[in-house]
Amino acid sequence: MGSLPPVVQPADRLDDDQAERSARTIALPGFGAIGQARLAAARVLVLGAGGLGSPVLQYLAAAGVGVIGVVDDDVVDRSNLQRQVIHQTASVGEAKTASAARAIAALTPHVTVRQHAVRLDRGNALALFAEYDLIVDGTDNFSTRYLANDAAAILRLPYVWGSVLRYDGQVTVFWEGAPHDRSLDYRDLHPVPPAPGEVLSCAEAGVLATACATIGAMMATEAIKLITGLGEPLLGRVQTLDALSGSWAEFRLRRAPGRVPVAELIDYEEFCGVEPAAPTVTAGELASLRQSGAVRLVDVREPHEHEAGHLDGDELVPLGILLDDPRGALGDSPALVVAYCATGVRSARAASALRAVGLDAVSLAGGFAAVPAGAGR
Repeated sequence: MGSLPPVVQPADRLDDDQAERSARTIALPGFGAIGQARLAAARVLVLGAGGLGSPVLQYLAAAGVGVIGVVDDDVVDRSNLQRQVIHQTASVGEAKTASAARAIAALTPHVTVRQHAVRLDRGNALALFAEYDLIVDGTDNFSTRYLANDAAAILRLPYVWGSVLRYDGQVTVFWEGAPHDRSLDYRDLHPVPPAPGEVLSCAEAGVLATACATIGAMMATEAIKLITGLGEPLLGRVQTLDALSGSWAEFRLRRAPGRVPVAELIDYEEFCGVEPAAPTVTAGELASLRQSGAVRLVDVREPHEHEAGHLDGDELVPLGILLDDPRGALGDSPALVVAYCATGVRSARAASALRAVGLDAVSLAGGFAAVPAGAGR
């Protein structure tokens, strides 16, 4: 297929420190000072400072990208540290954007980091994306992926995408309006979203940290190739990783028949069938409720998780059983039902299902991990 034109025009010059830091890259055949100057002039927006965003941010910063935007509305949790390697233990409780910005500044002071501690939505996506040359998507849910894809497609921005679940990963490039009739977007890979609950989250299924590192490094490589015009980008090709076998496979992607370019942003939660969020209670609020006695505590994890540790006085109703028949699983419950799981993801779905059949139910925010040792566990 051949390379594509560089996305970014080069900066006027590199200062001595930039040139020294980039010496090994400048020495690469075909890269040179002009390629490094393109990186210095580039503006890259990274969606998510999590498992994929961490290596992307680190490698783009070390490579000398001039402006890096970070979009994430979450805070650092202790359970993130296993794979979100841009954050440190001291960052727990801090906004991920601030933690990432500090780490980048310590690594490469030349990089300008723009913190966007907001939730990406159709009200802010187009204006935000328009400030950048390309988008790198490390998000972990379908509604945000479709939103990011569509905003990039409307603005004709190249869009690097990756995903990881358990031991497997995928990475590719989408670019609606790409040169040489190579226009592709996320809807060519996933024309319609999966049914709600069909694909487990990382919190539910688990994820190998080093698979995040591998896919994240590939995403950063694709961004560098697009910025500089070097090599053959993964446009029209999807690379898949099986980390357990140590193998890569590739399949070709073509424009879906009859697909028309995206013209406007839509309600992506409705499109993906996302249910309205169930109310939550904090660990402190749960402690007060339990003192009153007017609460029914339900663990929706699996039996092996419950056996490893659970809250006193609870009852185990795995999520799959509860979702099959919410009313039958719990019967009538005059007391408030507080559903909990490991981190709050599965319990939110459980609480929504219970409320849909008329029960008064909430989810424990942060899950079992949020309850201090000795506080009923």
